[in-house]
Amino acid sequence: MDMILWRHAEAAEGIPDHARELTAKGIKQAGKAAAFLHRYLPEEHRILVSPTTRTQQTATALTSKFTLAPTIAPGASAHAVLQTARWPDAGGTVLIVGHQPTLGEVAARLLGCGDSSLIIKKGALWWFSQRESSGEVFLRLVITPDFL
Repeated sequence: MDMILWRHAEAAEGIPDHARELTAKGIKQAGKAAAFLHRYLPEEHRILVSPTTRTQQTATALTSKFTLAPTIAPGASAHAVLQTARWPDAGGTVLIVGHQPTLGEVAARLLGCGDSSLIIKKGALWWFSQRESSGEVFLRLVITPDFL
């Protein structure tokens, strides 16, 4: 199974938090990441998106076909994200569009760093794979919009 973590692109400050929209820079970041994903995302995949405006706008740069997942909203636990993704048993590829620090906690858990959290920059993609034969998890790719 593959899991891609995509942190939402840059969003404006404001209240309420769930309604914050992408900035002009964020729209460009999302577009760059989406162009990359168009080239490399397998045809068979699922996309799970936090129900905030900024994550939906980020995902929409790629497609309008995604599933809103309240279980990955801001403040979600790494466990909730992994359970929602059905990691590692679902097979195929799942793209998660979400938030810090949750995505950083998911990445740390997949890399065997325990309950710590890693920093995932806005708009960045972290692509993990699990080998079917051994169950080993490896990091295939980390890329930020700056390099796309």
